[in-house]
Amino acid sequence: MKYNLHTHYRSSELDTLAIVNQDLLAVDLTIPHFSLGIHPWYIEPALIEEQLHFIENHLQHPNCLAIGECGLDKKIEIPLALQEEVLLRQLLLAEKNKKAVILHVVSAYQEIIALKKRLNLTIPLIVHGFNKHQQVAESLWKNGIYLSFGRALLSNTRLQETFVAVPKAFVFLETDDDQTITIAEVYAKAAELRPAIDEIVASNFKRVMNKE
Repeated sequence: MKYNLHTHYRSSELDTLAIVNQDLLAVDLTIPHFSLGIHPWYIEPALIEEQLHFIENHLQHPNCLAIGECGLDKKIEIPLALQEEVLLRQLLLAEKNKKAVILHVVSAYQEIIALKKRLNLTIPLIVHGFNKHQQVAESLWKNGIYLSFGRALLSNTRLQETFVAVPKAFVFLETDDDQTITIAEVYAKAAELRPAIDEIVASNFKRVMNKE
């Protein structure tokens, strides 16, 4: 079994468990495994309360494995203070419901770490699509934050070195919104870099997503 931590498309791959990121404007509860969250790019002030209410009401759906993707992005026009408010409320929902959180983070890693500490969060936080250097990776995993690697792992040699350095308990794999690659391809590259990657990711997924 392969585990795709984060994708935007329903998987047709055999022997793959994929967490599909749902569009809150078109949620399909029949998708076998999904996440629900307010992405910072798509924050609409008039919809926030309704969307948070929807998320809260569906977090216990058997197919909902995580909140997300949500997070902070310093390179968009939506005010960071508003992004932080929306993220904070989703983190509190996740803590209350004991759900993992899949995070979109751009130039705001220290803010994520600070939020985790301030809220004293016990639920897993996973930065998806990680493609930064090892110093950033270390700051995250040393604060108990997981890292998910996708397409960039196939060709970015610096990222490959970082991937090897990450403690095995903090590693996930994904395809995100890229339909030109499969999770099998990501696994194949990961296996070149780290032996037993199948067992590593399976163990992490089962533990973090409470799928033992």
